[in-house]
Amino acid sequence: MRTAASSWGHIFYTGRVIVTIDGVAASGKSSVASGVARALGVPYVSSGLLYRAATLLALEAGVPLDEAPALLTHLHAHPLRLEALSAGNRVWCGKRELTDDLHSSRVDGGVSRVAALPEVRAWVDAQLRALPAPFVAEGRDMGTHVFPQADAKFYLTASPRVRAERRARERPEDVPAIEAALIERDHRDRAQSAPAPDARLIDTGTLPLDGVIGAVLAALPARRA
Repeated sequence: MRTAASSWGHIFYTGRVIVTIDGVAASGKSSVASGVARALGVPYVSSGLLYRAATLLALEAGVPLDEAPALLTHLHAHPLRLEALSAGNRVWCGKRELTDDLHSSRVDGGVSRVAALPEVRAWVDAQLRALPAPFVAEGRDMGTHVFPQADAKFYLTASPRVRAERRARERPEDVPAIEAALIERDHRDRAQSAPAPDARLIDTGTLPLDGVIGAVLAALPARRA
């Protein structure tokens, strides 16, 4: 199958192609991945939403965020489903959609603890690897661990202040407080947020969203299914 991202003057051959977009928190991974996926006509996959959903369910049920066995037992009893769409991902627990509740401050504060649990990471990785390609996958260690065989890998970065200002436009919170939280999150996430050796690094701090999407599309290799 051939998909042309004509507005960018670039042709990309899909098939079972996987593109990964990693990066630090609030660097624009979801927005960029969604834009690239729309341009290519393929779904995008947000691994972070599964970690956020697991965190939300644990918080609601009073399950300790550091106890992997209890958390996994709760997840198996309340299965999550990631609906991967090019325009945006949705997460369901049975008939309940969790998507709108996944970006609260309390989930922000706990998701790194949940994502640091090896057992939970293995559970999320299994959900992601079961998805049929082609797709654009965004999130921590997508190019280094989950999809090391990916055809193209990108890593997004920006200064903590730039990222805090972006997040403040989405939520009514103080920029310095958000910046401090992001710096702390960067420290906690360091083990999962290193770029793959073959990833292309993009500083999103000086580029508009369309510019970052264009940079990714321009760097994609032409492929035949």
